[in-house]
Amino acid sequence: MHRSSRRRLTAVALSTVVAAAGTACSSGSDSSSTKDAAGGTYTIWDPYPQFAKNSAWSKLLDGCGTKAGVKIKRTAFDTSDLANKALLAAQQDNSPDVLIVDNPVVSTLAEAGVLTTTADNKVDTSKVDANLLAAGQSGGKTYGIPIGANTLALYYNKKILKEAGVDIASVKDWPSLTAALEKAKKAGKKGITFSAIGTEEGSFQFLPWFWGAGAKLTQLDSSQGESALSLWKDWLKRGYAPNSVLNNTQTTSWQEFATGDYTFAENGTWQLANAEKAGFDYGVLPIPGASGGNAAAPTGGEFVTVPVQGDTGRYATARKLVSCLTSTDNLYATDTTLSYVAPTGAVQDKQVASNAKLKPWVSAVKAAKGRTSDDLGIKYPKISEQLWKAVQSALSGAQSPKDALTAAQNAVK
Repeated sequence: MHRSSRRRLTAVALSTVVAAAGTACSSGSDSSSTKDAAGGTYTIWDPYPQFAKNSAWSKLLDGCGTKAGVKIKRTAFDTSDLANKALLAAQQDNSPDVLIVDNPVVSTLAEAGVLTTTADNKVDTSKVDANLLAAGQSGGKTYGIPIGANTLALYYNKKILKEAGVDIASVKDWPSLTAALEKAKKAGKKGITFSAIGTEEGSFQFLPWFWGAGAKLTQLDSSQGESALSLWKDWLKRGYAPNSVLNNTQTTSWQEFATGDYTFAENGTWQLANAEKAGFDYGVLPIPGASGGNAAAPTGGEFVTVPVQGDTGRYATARKLVSCLTSTDNLYATDTTLSYVAPTGAVQDKQVASNAKLKPWVSAVKAAKGRTSDDLGIKYPKISEQLWKAVQSALSGAQSPKDALTAAQNAVK
């Protein structure tokens, strides 16, 4: 990559990054990005302000620096703020040596000329699951390596299912899931809660059903997409899902499930700790596809990337830092801390051996898909906005699912 490529950064790119910033996740340190001219200090930016200087994460970064023979200057930002800072730093030829960024933003930064490819820096991605790596690919090139992933699945209340006479093993597709909701309602229980709010969170939660029907983001108004939206609308009409889903965030949706009144809740890996505190016996089921199998759910999580540098001599050490951070031992420790599923089979096996409750999450992650996969790149935020608007319109009764998705597709065009 040439330095001139960074001049393509624009306000449009800035707004695109903000729109694509993650819904699934989010060290306190100073925000200066000054680098030692002699190369003895290397900068790492990450989206983990919750981890302070003395945290295990911060110590891991320092340890990787020591192993590479350099000092680490770490700066932590909020996810959306980090993306903006990365773009501005690139404009000023002052990018960090290593940038850990939310996966939907990778393709936008890549198209803006901010990032080098893994081929440029000989970063080994051969052990990473292909479906997870795809979130960091654009134009046939790979621009980083995932540090871990989270995704969506269905939490279920075992007591309610037992009282309703439902065997969870029978829930394998949409008809059997709807039948379970019907039995729960007849038993006087509430059905399923999720987030259909008019933001990226709403799109994020709708995508497993959209993709599970066989629909594609390049054609929002397909019959498959209509069937997915009709499923949700039918659930509201029948009282299997509450009207509150229209305003639910993933947090408020979880709070509904945590009351113990709901049979199912669509939510993420990040709620595992809260699930343990809920006070009732729960299970986790990968979201089923329309006709069976596991639906592709969107991935959350970050990629470790190497931004373009004016001094190309810094890349060799940056590669050492990336390799250290994504080694098997370090991925296991980091993904346990972040409640992520690891991006490699070897570490996933280690996680399940340590905690059997992660098994359905590994299955969900193996079926998952990046929101910007299929080379959508900077097109995704606009598509997503129209998708969540369509969901809101259909569920509120303003339009039929077909008309809502037709309007969405026309708006994208």
